[in-house]
Formats: sequence, C-alpha cells, structure tokens
Amino acid sequence: MEKDKSEQVFNTVTNSAIMQPVEHSNDADGVFETRPFWRTRRYLVVLMAFFGFFNVYALRVNLSVAIVAMTEVRNVIVTNATGTYTTTEQSFYWNSWEKGLVLSSFFYGYITTQLIGGYVANKIGGNLVFGLGIFMTAVFTLLTPLAANMGVYVLVAVRIIEGVFEGVTFPCIHAVWAKWAPPLERSRMASIAFAGNYAGTVVSMPLSGILASTLGWESIFYVFGTIGCIWFVAWAIIVKRSPEEDPYITEEEKNYIMTKLGNQKHNENVRPPWKAIFTSTAVWAIVASHFSENWGFYTLLTQLPTFLNDVLGFELTKTGFLSALPYLTMGILLGVSGYLADWSQVKGYLTTTQVRRYFNCSAFLGQTIFMLLAAFLVHPVTSMACITIAVGCGAFAWSGFAVNHLDIAPQYASILMGISNTWATIPGILSPLVTGILVQNGTKEEWKIVFYISAGSYLVGCVFYWIFVSGEVQPWAKQTSNDTTVQNKVPEKNGKAFAYSNEAIEMKDE
Repeated sequence: MEKDKSEQVFNTVTNSAIMQPVEHSNDADGVFETRPFWRTRRYLVVLMAFFGFFNVYALRVNLSVAIVAMTEVRNVIVTNATGTYTTTEQSFYWNSWEKGLVLSSFFYGYITTQLIGGYVANKIGGNLVFGLGIFMTAVFTLLTPLAANMGVYVLVAVRIIEGVFEGVTFPCIHAVWAKWAPPLERSRMASIAFAGNYAGTVVSMPLSGILASTLGWESIFYVFGTIGCIWFVAWAIIVKRSPEEDPYITEEEKNYIMTKLGNQKHNENVRPPWKAIFTSTAVWAIVASHFSENWGFYTLLTQLPTFLNDVLGFELTKTGFLSALPYLTMGILLGVSGYLADWSQVKGYLTTTQVRRYFNCSAFLGQTIFMLLAAFLVHPVTSMACITIAVGCGAFAWSGFAVNHLDIAPQYASILMGISNTWATIPGILSPLVTGILVQNGTKEEWKIVFYISAGSYLVGCVFYWIFVSGEVQPWAKQTSNDTTVQNKVPEKNGKAFAYSNEAIEMKDE
C-alpha cells in the first residue's frame, strides 16, 4: 500500500513539474489539475509580475541613456544679423562627480525600504505593496524633467524618492510567490517574472536613445512614466493576494496550489526570529552572492552607455541598442536556467542545495572570466561579446541566490529578500561614484580598473556562496505552534531519490 502511494506521488510530481496537463494528487484527497500551464491563473500572475519588473527596470535605467543626451555637447548653427556661425551648447553642465551623484541617488532611497517592504508585504500582502511601489515610481518619473530644470539637487531628491517607492518591489514579490508558487515551480515562475527586468532594460535603453534623438530627452520620462501608470491599473484589477482571494481561479487550480503548499497558513503575527536570521550562514551566503552579482550588474547598468561612448566611440542611438544586447541575452537565458533548475530537481539529478550551488557559482566563474577578458580586450567587437556573455551568465545565478530565500525560510522569504537586497543595493550607490572617481578622462586604462573590480566581486561571491549555501529549510524557519513544518521529499523509486523540494508543509495535528 505504501509503495503504491509513493509510486502515485512520484508520477504526479514528475509530470506536474514538466507542466503537462495531468492529474495531481496527495495522500489524503484527490486533487486534479488538467489545464495546461498557460491557461492557469498563477501563470497570469507570473505574466503580470513580468510586466511589473519590466516597468521597474525601464523606470530605473532610462536615466542612464537620458543623462548622455542631457549632458552631451552639441554643435549648433546660429544665424543672426552678423552672419552664420557654429557654436556648442549643453542642456546641463554637470561634471563627472555630479553625473555620478545623479545616477547613484536612486539607490539612496532604494536601500531604505528593502527590509520595510518585505515586512509590510508579509503583513498586508505582496500584491498591494508591489503595485503601489511601481505606481508611485512612475508618478515621480513623470516629474523628472521638471525636477532637472529646477536644479541638479532637486533631480537628486526626486530620484531618491523614486528609489524609496521602488525599493519595496523585490522583497514583496517573494510574498506573492509564497502564496502562489508550488515549490517545484518556484525557479521557473520566479525566473520568468525576473526576466521582465531585462526585457525592460532591452526595450528602454534603445527606445530611450531614439526618443532622445527625435523628441528630446524629456520624452523618455513621459513615455515610461505613462506606461507604468497603465500597468498599475491592470495589476490592481487582475492580481490578488492569494488563490483563496482570487474570484476567477478555478477550484481545480486553487486546490492544487494549496495542496502543494501544504495548505500553509502562516501566522502573520509571529515575530520573525531576528537573531537567528542575522546569525545564519545560509542567509549570509545569499547576501554575499546578491551583493557580488549586483556590483557587476549595476556597474554595467549605469555606466555601459558612457563606456560605449567614451572608449568605443559609439553614437548615442547606437549606445542604447548595444547597451541592451547583454540584457536581451540574460532575459532569454533566464527562462532556460529556471527550467533546468526545476528539471534537475524533479529528475532527482541534484538536490536543492546542489542546484543553488552549481548554478550560482558556475555563473559567477563565467562572469569573472569574461569581465577580465573585456578589460584586456578593449575593442568594439570583442569587448561587447565578452560583456554580453558575462551578463548572460548571470541568468544562471538567478536560479541560485535569487530564489534561495524561499528554500531556507518560506514564511520569511520576503523579509530575507529585503535583507539581502538592502546589502545588494550598496553597489548601486557606490559603483557609479567609484566609477566617477576612477574615470576622469574616459581612457581605456581608467575603464580597465572598473572591470577588474567587477570581476573580483564575482570571484569573492562565488567562493563564499559555495562554502555556506543551503537549500534546506532552516530550523529557525519552522513554526513551533500547533503546526509542524516539515521538509517534503518526493518518495524514492527503486532505491533512488527522484526529486527534492522544500515545501515547508504545515500539517495540522489530527
């Protein structure tokens, strides 16, 4: 009898993990889901989250291109009574330090709401906090041209406020996944949504260049601010806090999700075990990895258009398109990495810990190598190829540290994301400033140092994460009330463990 049950659960989970329209069941009650994944409500949530993160990064990175147009020296032909002559003009006369301040100011606000965002999302719902955060960022984006014309420090203040509101987005999306994502679908659901970051970058960078060249730099902020406001209306209508609160979800899918999550009902009044969290090596492994990934990522995100213009000599319209190429690569590979991560677990080839370690650290090693090559081979073709590969490798790291919070502490995942993203925001503040200090004249030698620092960051993160990573639910993350949190492991078949998951199922005493 026990063997029959194990066989049934094994076949059920294996089939569900490759997203076929098959029967799912648990030991107690028959739970069926026959609809293909593209017709399920949870993947509509994923799609809306994808477009949400599209806006998050479109609103964040458009200034990286806009600032080139705002500060470039243009030749202007002037005709007056004395004749016709050529002169130069700039919209804003900002020096290197002021440009670095403007680019980094967003992160001064962004770092302040990471932990708060995760905590509030845990209390009132990740969907509400996520939507409002992006909406308010879009509103202040619409005010950016006015702020810039009022002065550099007014612009800095507006960018800080944008950062405050956008800072809640990454932590609170984990509160959404905690309610909507079955454990064996976590990697792919999260990676599909996070691919929106890079889709937003891919679209906004070239489009910002086109808008700046045709309609003026102000149009960049008006277009993307408006898109963000429209998305918020759709998100507020479509996405609910949990399957139980969604009036349009089928009973079939709702039962399936709740069963896979173990019908978990987290006590939102339970005080997080702060001491245990901050002394956990598994948490600090995530923090170190997140910091390392973001140092290289933010360096390129904020400085790549300037590097292409200064060193490789590309014009503004081309810098936008070329700057987007690495993120297009990463966006495509995110879907691949998420699928492979889940598939490796479902087939039993790797445990959760092994998936996180191998995916994350192999990505970091690749990024280290290609960032060093980009520094050595300062050439239009080879440098762009190396940068593109380096950023693309980061897709596999996102199937490591970025979903690791849900593995080690599902109940506190949004709070853990807030903690790691707080540390990971520091590179967004320091990297543009460090680059502004190092790159005074825009020479190849100055930019090489910038790339060396990024490569070193990846290598340090790789070593730390390899040693301390864990994919298991931590003891302090298990509720000690009337519920018992257990780690669910798919039964063995023919003596081999086929799939591992950290479902943190809370089983009622009977």
